[in-house]
Amino acid sequence: MSEKRIVYLDHAATTPMVDAAIEAVTAHLRDGANASSLHASGRRARRVVEESRERVAQALDCRPGEVVFTSGGTEADNLAMKGIYCARHAADPRRARILTTAVEHHAVLDPLECLAEKHGANVELLPVDADGRLDLAVLRASVERDPSSIALVSVMWANNEVGTLQPVDEVVAVAAEHGIPVHSDAVQAVGAVPVSFARSGVDALTVSAHKVGGPLGVGALVVRRETDLQPLLHGGGQERDLRSGTLDVPGVAGFAAALELAVKQRSEAAEQRASLRQRLVAGVQAAVPDAVLNGPGPDSWHEQRLPGNVHLSFPGCEGDSLLMLLDARGIECSTGSACSAGVPQASHVLLAMGRDDDAARSSLRFTLGHTSTEADVDALSAAIAGCVERARAAKL
Repeated sequence: MSEKRIVYLDHAATTPMVDAAIEAVTAHLRDGANASSLHASGRRARRVVEESRERVAQALDCRPGEVVFTSGGTEADNLAMKGIYCARHAADPRRARILTTAVEHHAVLDPLECLAEKHGANVELLPVDADGRLDLAVLRASVERDPSSIALVSVMWANNEVGTLQPVDEVVAVAAEHGIPVHSDAVQAVGAVPVSFARSGVDALTVSAHKVGGPLGVGALVVRRETDLQPLLHGGGQERDLRSGTLDVPGVAGFAAALELAVKQRSEAAEQRASLRQRLVAGVQAAVPDAVLNGPGPDSWHEQRLPGNVHLSFPGCEGDSLLMLLDARGIECSTGSACSAGVPQASHVLLAMGRDDDAARSSLRFTLGHTSTEADVDALSAAIAGCVERARAAKL
């Protein structure tokens, strides 16, 4: 009996490790030394870490001393939200406001909710348009209402659900007029679109290894040395006293190898994924004519959307049911919703974009990556109509 072919269209969740990362990780798995130790083995481990830090810095266009290694994007977001807010609020208690968008990842929104509940932060969720893009006029009005009361602005570089690119440069320009630090979660953007920490002007940037073909469990917060930041983890004082804990030397090495490759190949990869995206949307909408594309449309794909992102609503379907029907056919994707304690919830991103609850529950995200092929896209196009028909029948 032949093994069922798997069509993996969930690269925004995690992308398979590239060979360069696997080789970098395995090369150091047997070393076993602590990079903080002073003996020869420890110094060798430290050298691996610092060489990896330099490679990450070069890929992100920042200084090596600005790279703080973490356990991933979630920790980096938490460190930025809580660390910057607490430092600036302690220096001036009037700084209690945090501005962010209504479509941020929960790794940003949930720490902000915690700061509101436990530390008195006033979190303002700024609206987005029908494509999920921040309304800059509202941002400017919110800042200018009382700039001295703002501790932090956080706006993601690219949305994890619908792939919308945010106007980060313009956000920084507005905040910089009043000396307000800006954080951006660039987990989805790095390796997909140009990301330069130095040119962007942001004060803190979140990146994650497993989104660019590196290992799980490692990432970084890139943060300017002059940015006030209180640590979350206290202990051995690693990472400039900002993130204590023994570093994962193989993971850091794999992260650097994957990131370096992703940035080097970005332009070619983006062109290939954009072509596959066009093929996917055309194929699915030919099979299911009433499928609705969420986020920026074809006319603005190049400027406003990640090249490998497709997010579609299928009227009359439950997204979870359609996902499982596709999964049974060997096609792996994700829903546009998050689950809390096993209870499906409508996508907060789509709701913020003005979609109704039914549309927010009937959506699937298909994301392309370095393993994606035309055969993968065509397999989805061939399967989707039958799966939609069954999902609609199940909902009746």
